[in-house]
Amino acid sequence: MRKRYFYIFRLKQLLLPAFLIAFTFCLVIFSRTNLSAAKNGLVLWANSVVPSLFPFFVATELLSHTNFTFYLGKLLNKFMKPLFNIRGEGSFAFIMGIISGYPVGAKIAANFREKNICSKEECERLLSFTNNSGPLFIIGTVGITMFGNSTIGFLLLITHILASITVGIIFRFWKHNSKNKYDNTNYNLNSNKDIKLSELGGIIGNSISSSINTILLIGGFVVLFSVIISILQTSHLLNVFSSFTNPLLNILNIPYDFSAGIISGFFELTNGLNIVCNIPQKKLSINIIIASFLLGLGGLSVLLQVWSTISKTDLSIKPYILGKFLHACFSAFYTFLFLQNFIFLNFDL
Repeated sequence: MRKRYFYIFRLKQLLLPAFLIAFTFCLVIFSRTNLSAAKNGLVLWANSVVPSLFPFFVATELLSHTNFTFYLGKLLNKFMKPLFNIRGEGSFAFIMGIISGYPVGAKIAANFREKNICSKEECERLLSFTNNSGPLFIIGTVGITMFGNSTIGFLLLITHILASITVGIIFRFWKHNSKNKYDNTNYNLNSNKDIKLSELGGIIGNSISSSINTILLIGGFVVLFSVIISILQTSHLLNVFSSFTNPLLNILNIPYDFSAGIISGFFELTNGLNIVCNIPQKKLSINIIIASFLLGLGGLSVLLQVWSTISKTDLSIKPYILGKFLHACFSAFYTFLFLQNFIFLNFDL
C-alpha cells in the first residue's frame, strides 16, 4: 500500500517537469507559428489591454491613498451589508470591477486585505464576484467588433452584471459562521488623512510603478496563452480536447462547431470569444449564450492573473474559482431568458 502511494506521489512530482519539457520542445518544433502568435499577443496587449486597463490601475492606486473609499463605504454600507455581507468599503471593488474589467476587482480586494480595510472573509467574498469583464470590452470588442451589433454588447453587459450581483448574494454566506477577529480601528482613524502636496509626487510615482508591474504581468499572461493556444491548434491537440466535449454539447443541444471556441475560451478569453462569435449559425442566440458563458468564466489566463495578484496575501483562490463558474452559468442563463422573452432581442434568422 505504501509503495502505491509512493508511486502516486512520485508521479505528481514528475508531472509538472514533464509538462514543461514538452512545452519547451513544442516552442522549438512550432517556432514559426509560435512567433506569430507571440507577436499577435503583444499587439493585443499593447492595443487593447494597456489603453483600457492602465489608467484604471493608476486611478485605483491613487484613490486608495485618499479618504474616498472610507466615505464611499459610509454611503453604501446600508446596501453592501444586507446584500453581500461586506462592509461598505467593498463597494469600491464592486464598482471599479464593473467599470474597468479583469483583473481590477481582484487587485482592489488584495489591496484591501494588505491594508486591513476588510477582513479575510470579506475580501474572499469580494473575490468571488467583483472581478468582471469591463463594459469597453463587452460592448466594444465583443458586441461591436466581433458580433457587429452594439445591442448584443449591451445585452451581454446587463446579464454579466446581473450574474455578478447574483453570485455576490450567494457568497454572502461564505464562512459566515467563522469568528471574525478583524478590527478596523486603525483604518478608520487614518481614513480621514488627505494627501499632502509634498507627498503627491511620490504617491503618483509609486502608483504608476505598481500599475506598470501589474500591466506587464497581464501582458506576460496574454503572450504566454496566445502561444499555448497556437501550439494546441498546430499540433491538433485542440481537436482532441474538443472531442471530449461532445457528450456534454449533445446534452445541451449545442453544435460541435463550438467545441474549439469553448476550449480556447477556457484557456484565454479573447481568442475563445473570437472563435465563438464568428461561427456562422442561423440561430445566433447560441453564439450569444456561449459568449456570455465565456465572459463570466474569464478563462485560465485570468485565473492565473488573479492568483498571482493575491499571492502575497492570505486569501484563498477557491471562492474565486467557484464564483466564476457560477457567474458563467448565471450569465448564460440570464442571456437565454432575455433572448426568449424579448422580441427585439431575437437575432435568429
